[in-house]
Amino acid sequence: MRALSSLVVLAAAIAGLAAPAAAKGIVADVDDHLVEITTDFAGQDILVFGAIDGPGDVILVMRGPAGRVAVHQKDRFAGIWVNAESIEFDDVPSLYGVASSRPLFEILPNEMLDRYQLGIGRLRFETAEEIPYGVGSFRIALVQQKRKQGLYADRVGRVTFIGETLFRANLHLPSNVPTGTFLIDVYLVREGRIVDAQNMPLVISKVGFGADLYKYANSRSIAPRFGYGVAAVLVSLLTGWLAHLAFRKR
Repeated sequence: MRALSSLVVLAAAIAGLAAPAAAKGIVADVDDHLVEITTDFAGQDILVFGAIDGPGDVILVMRGPAGRVAVHQKDRFAGIWVNAESIEFDDVPSLYGVASSRPLFEILPNEMLDRYQLGIGRLRFETAEEIPYGVGSFRIALVQQKRKQGLYADRVGRVTFIGETLFRANLHLPSNVPTGTFLIDVYLVREGRIVDAQNMPLVISKVGFGADLYKYANSRSIAPRFGYGVAAVLVSLLTGWLAHLAFRKR
């Protein structure tokens, strides 16, 4: 059913591009605008597909909800590693991935890649406070940490064309993907210029028992959080008691 609905949307996109009054050079969509995170969620690929009104290149960018992130520099003190210095960055995407029909440097000049922050090496993280020296190493550490977590893609994905106008690409969501509203930007590029663009929302939400636990654990009210803490302690005690019984029988 999902594949059938994708074909229907794609057919409508082609029809829209063929209409004389249509001003859009690119029409795109995703196979699912809502991703539900359950307890057994192991990651998922998001299919982005669409059509353009003539020859050109396509770049896709997926960004997770942005927020403030603190990066700590550790130093050894009295034989123990401690946080010596930290910098906070604003508007850091929780997830970032790019796909393109050709290598990015062949599609756009460097100044355009920098302007649109295309590629993890071109992401700009603003500091909460102006710190003149040493910020670069903290930015590098932040990107490296995100890559280790699988939240920033190591490589640029591939946008595949079917003929000259139809395209598709897969953007990967890791198992530890955060929840929230994501944005997928789609750019149409010709002769080193972005001539059209479209953005689409992607909502990622927890459902089921895991969602209930998350809601209680992160509630702003004291009562739900207190109840969650009591329940967690009771579950831990019960688990330990059952394990003790199992070992006693042996």
